Amino acid sequence: RATLAPPIHARGERNLTSVTKLTAVYPGTFDPMTLGHEDLMRRASRLFERLILAVAAGHHKRTMFSVAERLEIAQELAAKYPNVEVIAFRGLLRDFVVAHDGKVVVRGLRAVSDFEYEFQMAGMNRQLMPDVETLFLTPSDQYQFVSGTFVREIATLGGDVSKFVSPSVNQRLQRRVKEGEPPSSS
Repeated sequence: RATLAPPIHARGERNLTSVTKLTAVYPGTFDPMTLGHEDLMRRASRLFERLILAVAAGHHKRTMFSVAERLEIAQELAAKYPNVEVIAFRGLLRDFVVAHDGKVVVRGLRAVSDFEYEFQMAGMNRQLMPDVETLFLTPSDQYQFVSGTFVREIATLGGDVSKFVSPSVNQRLQRRVKEGEPPSSS
């Protein structure tokens, strides 16, 4: 029995609405939240009834923005998606996913260089959470090479990052660079 794919809209997007009733978790440091992160959040929000953007606190990475600032930014950008929640987490992703009844972990793959790390992480997560699947999404073409690390570096060196982040994130980055504050440790 053949089924038709959802119609494609003028912007090339399929009309996908809550394909599954599952809760998905999209974890990251989101330092800063880029247009690539927003792209994945938007697309994942159409696939799942509930999507949790899990902002990592106390992570091994030094961050430019504190966890409170990253939460605020993420909440602002997620506000247009009614099924997206933004929650900070500390510790093992496994514990967070289980506590929030997550069934899928969403991860972005920008390039082949991301694949090895993400593949190993998915394997470890499968050992820790056998009932949770990892879903890899590739960003839209214009965000293939956007990373928080590159955005922070370009901004710190005085470059224009407006193509890579929302206007509000760009303002925060410019203000942070101007203030010369050192990165946060959380």
